[in-house]
Amino acid sequence: MSPALRTRSRDGTAIAYERRGEGPPLIVVSGALCSRAFGAQPKLTELLARRFTVYDWDRRGRNESGDTAPYAVARELEDLAALIGEAGGSAHLLGFSSGAALALEAAAAGLPVRKLALYEPPYVGRRNGGPEPDHRGRLEALLGAGRRGAAVRYFMADMVGMPRIVAWAMRLFPMWPKLEAVAHTLPYDAAIMGDWEVPAARAAAVKVPTLVLGGGKSPAALRSAVDRTAAAIPGATRRVLEGQSHQAAPDTLAPVLTEFLA
Repeated sequence: MSPALRTRSRDGTAIAYERRGEGPPLIVVSGALCSRAFGAQPKLTELLARRFTVYDWDRRGRNESGDTAPYAVARELEDLAALIGEAGGSAHLLGFSSGAALALEAAAAGLPVRKLALYEPPYVGRRNGGPEPDHRGRLEALLGAGRRGAAVRYFMADMVGMPRIVAWAMRLFPMWPKLEAVAHTLPYDAAIMGDWEVPAARAAAVKVPTLVLGGGKSPAALRSAVDRTAAAIPGATRRVLEGQSHQAAPDTLAPVLTEFLA
């Protein structure tokens, strides 16, 4: 991880980022719990930096970025606007999981986005035939009680769908302290996802070329979310990467993204 640069969001929050490569600017929007210090993007950033100026950043509340209460999705859109300003006034956006939902919101809000690439935005509402539970409320209750580890396990088991025994075993992994350290940002991602349904009206407001990607080995709910997201964005292209899951291999993903964005 390179030393961080800093930009200021509209509310004064310091946002840490790094810049690599040369070419058209590309901002990577990570999903829940991820940051420059932890996540699946470093190898992908290295590959994309061969063709693009890649901006990797810590979303507010994570790693080296600041945080300002109360949280609002609009504040994260202002963070993205500040980064786009650092990139010269317009940029491609590449979002993963709930970060893809945030990137969609940015494009729908009219931020100066050149092209939009979304990997598996998790619009999986009504998985059990009823409304999605109040995930944000449950996360905030656990965090308010100081149960950061329980909030991470709730996210993994009840929101992501990981088997509970695996979620409990994660406490033994070296990465666990990093997950607990950013547990307070999980309600932020829950707020971005709303009712976990595709935001049809906002998706229809996206006017830039868009690629919606998914993995052929991902759960059916995520594959359906990819289909419905692509259908809701005017002119969007849908593409399935066979053999990939929610964590796509950088060597598989980079050429597809390069072809679309370049």
